Amino acid sequence: MKKWSKSWKSSKKPKKQRKYVHNMPLHLRNTLMSATLSKELRKKYGRRSLSVREGDKVKILRGQFKKRSGKVTKVRLIKIRLNIEGIENIKKDGSKAPYPIHPSNVMLTELNLDDKKRKKVLERKNKGGK
Repeated sequence: MKKWSKSWKSSKKPKKQRKYVHNMPLHLRNTLMSATLSKELRKKYGRRSLSVREGDKVKILRGQFKKRSGKVTKVRLIKIRLNIEGIENIKKDGSKAPYPIHPSNVMLTELNLDDKKRKKVLERKNKGGK
């Protein structure tokens, strides 16, 4: 059975949609790790969303940690989840564990621009948009 195909377009069946995401290769999962930009960043860079990276500051929009913000400490491509500084789950024995959050539930408020490639992507998109 063929697990994953780049030529796959879409299906109405949720089972097939989940299967497609589950079997997606790591180098393509980065597209699923995108989050919306804040209004200020949208104006500045001329785009609506961007992939989340370690070091970015985000604000949580959904869930039990709604309206809290923090720095992204870990990006987990395999599980399509983010770990955010200060967002922890308290276990029954009292220890703390990082609480994984889906990137669609956060908003980027500040970007980590240490990477030259990321700067180029933002500049390229900005020139094309204006």
